[in-house]
Amino acid sequence: MIQVNRSKVDAAPGAPGRQPAYGASMSTSALAASLTLPCGATLPNRLAKAAMSEVLADPDTGAPTAALERLYERWGQGGAGLLITGHVIVDPGGRGEPGNVLITDERHLEGLTRWAQAAQRHGARLWMQLNHAGRQSPRRLVGQAVAPSEIKLRGFGGAFGQPRALTGDEIAALIARFATAARVAKTAGFAGVQVHGAHGYLVSQFLSPRSNQRTDEWGGDAARRARFLLEVVRAIRGAVGAGFPVGVKLNSADFQRGGFSIEESMEVARQLEAAGVDLLEISGGNYESPAMAGAGELPAEQRASSREREAYFLDYARRIRAVTRLPLMLTGGLRTRAVMEQVLAEGAVDVLGLARPLAHAPDLPRALLDGSADAAPVVRVRSAVRSVDNALQVFWFQEQLHRMARGQEPDPKLSRYGALWRGMRALMFPVGRASKLQSSGSPPA
Repeated sequence: MIQVNRSKVDAAPGAPGRQPAYGASMSTSALAASLTLPCGATLPNRLAKAAMSEVLADPDTGAPTAALERLYERWGQGGAGLLITGHVIVDPGGRGEPGNVLITDERHLEGLTRWAQAAQRHGARLWMQLNHAGRQSPRRLVGQAVAPSEIKLRGFGGAFGQPRALTGDEIAALIARFATAARVAKTAGFAGVQVHGAHGYLVSQFLSPRSNQRTDEWGGDAARRARFLLEVVRAIRGAVGAGFPVGVKLNSADFQRGGFSIEESMEVARQLEAAGVDLLEISGGNYESPAMAGAGELPAEQRASSREREAYFLDYARRIRAVTRLPLMLTGGLRTRAVMEQVLAEGAVDVLGLARPLAHAPDLPRALLDGSADAAPVVRVRSAVRSVDNALQVFWFQEQLHRMARGQEPDPKLSRYGALWRGMRALMFPVGRASKLQSSGSPPA
């Protein structure tokens, strides 16, 4: 574990380099600079915990739990200025996993309020990520999934069925559901919301010509494919008001032939700035081409230097920066303070997202800020069977989250195959798993 000298942490003002967008104050470490967003809200520093799926909600009702409160209070102590939740689902038909938080009205308001308070008790800002999985909703969770068009997800052994195309009235109802969830998040005390428009989920499905082959007002060309996202953003802004942060996570590209392209992403970024978005997170890929996990069709120029190797989507962020003044957040592969500071100094992005490193090193942001660490600890989660490595990594990192949710510290020496077995068992028996995680005592056997 990283040992952090908490007394050295200071949000010191003033650092050389480009003046960041919207009045951010730079510091002797660019990572410690605050950032004022277009809506007027401020992030305490430039480090964010990016979204990771926790699957810690009540699997029957979608209510947040005490386990989520413990996990996010632990992350709140770690020094990141911004914490973004794993996806919170806005419609029962859009669930991605057992244990996703579900918001359709205010029935879970008390638990959501406790979650927001726990996460923000030490000064971090908690944003709720709003999502609908669309055709990436497993068949066993939702029956028949919905999507822009009746195009099935390729592969995955039949886990995802043939989706049904949404009607115009259903699309309007889903837009309203995003707005309702955002309003509830604000009422509960969350500091902002983020719309998940990446990784092949419903918003991303509308954006991509591979998954959206409609010929009505919701598809047919790039402008109409972007309409769903833009209408969601406008509805949310109408529900939460001008001073509440609204972010979007957007694919730089799908990394699939004939998919959502960087040129289309740049145009959507322009439109999101005009629509009043406060922070745009750059990512990429989907279930069929998982570039967000460090795989996928990354172009050769991304490997030109250690900086580009470490920051998967930096080249795309640079291109989007050229067409918008929106504050940008870069997530994917960032591991060393030197590269993080170089990226900020270059001016390509304004916020740096860390995901998997914070699953096993939750104090990493504070250690980077106070200089007691120069990089995330290295962990190698690999097996002798390459075909199971993706699942192995998901479950190993998720088990670290669940340890923190039980009030324990992460275990870098956690058994790989033990985590794989427990993860597979949790998928098969989600109710038993969730109930055990509500106790702050010993871990389940």
